Amino acid sequence: MALMKIALDAMGGDNAPVETVRGAIEAAREYGLEVVLVGKPDAIQTELAKGDTSGLSLPIEPAASVVPMDEHTPSTAWRRQRDSSLTVALQMLADGKVDAVVSAGNTGAVVAGGTFILRRIEGIDRPALGIPFPAMGVTGRVFLADVGATPDARPHFLVQWARMSAVYMERVQGVKNPRVGIVSNGEEETKGSELVRETFPLLQASGLNFIGNIEGKDIPSGIADVVITDGFTGNVILKTTEGVAGMIFDLLRAELTSSMMSKVLAALLRPNFRRIGNRLDYAEYGGAIVLGVDGVLIKPHGRSNAKAIKNAIRVGKSAVEQDIMAVFREVGETDGR
Repeated sequence: MALMKIALDAMGGDNAPVETVRGAIEAAREYGLEVVLVGKPDAIQTELAKGDTSGLSLPIEPAASVVPMDEHTPSTAWRRQRDSSLTVALQMLADGKVDAVVSAGNTGAVVAGGTFILRRIEGIDRPALGIPFPAMGVTGRVFLADVGATPDARPHFLVQWARMSAVYMERVQGVKNPRVGIVSNGEEETKGSELVRETFPLLQASGLNFIGNIEGKDIPSGIADVVITDGFTGNVILKTTEGVAGMIFDLLRAELTSSMMSKVLAALLRPNFRRIGNRLDYAEYGGAIVLGVDGVLIKPHGRSNAKAIKNAIRVGKSAVEQDIMAVFREVGETDGR
């Protein structure tokens, strides 16, 4: 049986290629798949030499350039740099040479490149970034979309994202008939921006398990399994949560090392804090799936470490195994009529 092949933009991300290659090695060993490392061969070989790659399938696909993380015109960067690691990886997926692509590179370039090289799924008007988000409840997470691909959204975009997100939660996360909510500034149907108010009746009529408006405080409570919003609001929610989580752990660290008694208590509670930390660690969740493009494209955090890259590859593997693209295409056919 042929190995699943996932192309990794080995040069994409703040910590590439050191962390990307380490993550690829760990993923190839743990998940038993082939990770195609796309990028500058010399740089990749240097990092491969630092790890144990015996028995692993880690071929290199040469790419001469890299789209900078601070690229000022990301929407066209992939076009100007046809020889970039991102563009080459996406073209491999478009040509059917790999089953999925993972890139921690510039978000705008990843989304734009995915949209124009892989093309949008027919019937889907705009892409969205959907990401597992820590929450209370049985699964310990909700699915939040959009977190940055389309800041200026229209009502029917949100309905399309809700359909794809619900399918993802059902197929990949095993949540039956997932509850869908839309982010607003109040629970009442009349609350929210013009976008929210116009989207509300469309979601009501969508056939989804729509539970109505939810406020920001409701997201981590797990009141909904799928949380839909525009890319601007979703990105603010994501970045604010990351900042608050970091602040809480910094405060706890300061308090629990402030005296000898506190240090003893901290030592006793270390396993508990580690488990909580794992629940809140973005690296555990892997990355966002780019909803709406015609191929499995995973976008981990720009500052991803090896663990995050490994888990992003896992997310891609799960999406391929569940044939999630076939179901997304069915959503496009339904909404495109």
